[in-house]
Amino acid sequence: MAELAPTVSLTHGAAIPILGFGTSPLRGAEAAAAVRTAIETGYRLIDTAENYQNEDAVGQAIRDSGVDRADIFLTTKFNRRWHSVDGVRQAAEASMERLGMDYLDLLLVHWPNPDQDRYVDALRGLAKLLDAGVLRAIGTSNFKPAHLQRVLDETGIVPDVNQIQLSPYATRSAGRGYHAEHGIITESWSPLGASSGEVRTNPVISEIAARYGKSSTQTILRWHIQLGSVPIPRSGNPGRIAENLAIFDFTLDDADMARINALDRGEASITDSDVSGH
Repeated sequence: MAELAPTVSLTHGAAIPILGFGTSPLRGAEAAAAVRTAIETGYRLIDTAENYQNEDAVGQAIRDSGVDRADIFLTTKFNRRWHSVDGVRQAAEASMERLGMDYLDLLLVHWPNPDQDRYVDALRGLAKLLDAGVLRAIGTSNFKPAHLQRVLDETGIVPDVNQIQLSPYATRSAGRGYHAEHGIITESWSPLGASSGEVRTNPVISEIAARYGKSSTQTILRWHIQLGSVPIPRSGNPGRIAENLAIFDFTLDDADMARINALDRGEASITDSDVSGH
């Protein structure tokens, strides 16, 4: 049997695996094949979004996997047009129809879109769906501490998860600190520093990886785990899908964690969620 990632408890009671499978920008048959492979390999956290245009393929892959739906932690996200209390209900219903599911484990506001100034109502809508049992957990994506604090101040709502861009070149210490203070789990998108390979070929990471007998990719993902974040790497390659999950048989020591942390370049390369979003 495939080894499964451990889980961590969320604020509202659900348990999320500490390593997941991202699906952007996979679509159609490619997305379905990759998700089936990921589930067969042992992934149980699957991340998709309205904007990825692959929810139908992801849902089909989950059904075809033969794994009980209750054993899959399924996340999706909705766009700015749904930022209202009733809009979130409509977004959830549309995603569930595309996925072929009757509930979601986690639904995220994909971007805060502060120019529209409706993300607080989006969280109110999520809270209503949580109370109704349509969702097991609620969350945000690309929210800064200021966005999260405004939600807390105006509604008292604390999301289970905030999914942010995070890698050794952008360690997001302020955001992670805010999350830890409020019991919010940090999820890392683009955990390997995007597709350029620059982070993976960094000589510091390559040297550390060689000492542990692991790849640079595995070393970076292990770094995320030990930071307390939940990385969601994406690949359509079966070998890499398996490689990315094989990170639970070693531990980086404190000195190596510090060396990777020191690669941080600040937030200059991060997509600014005050000005970007959909």
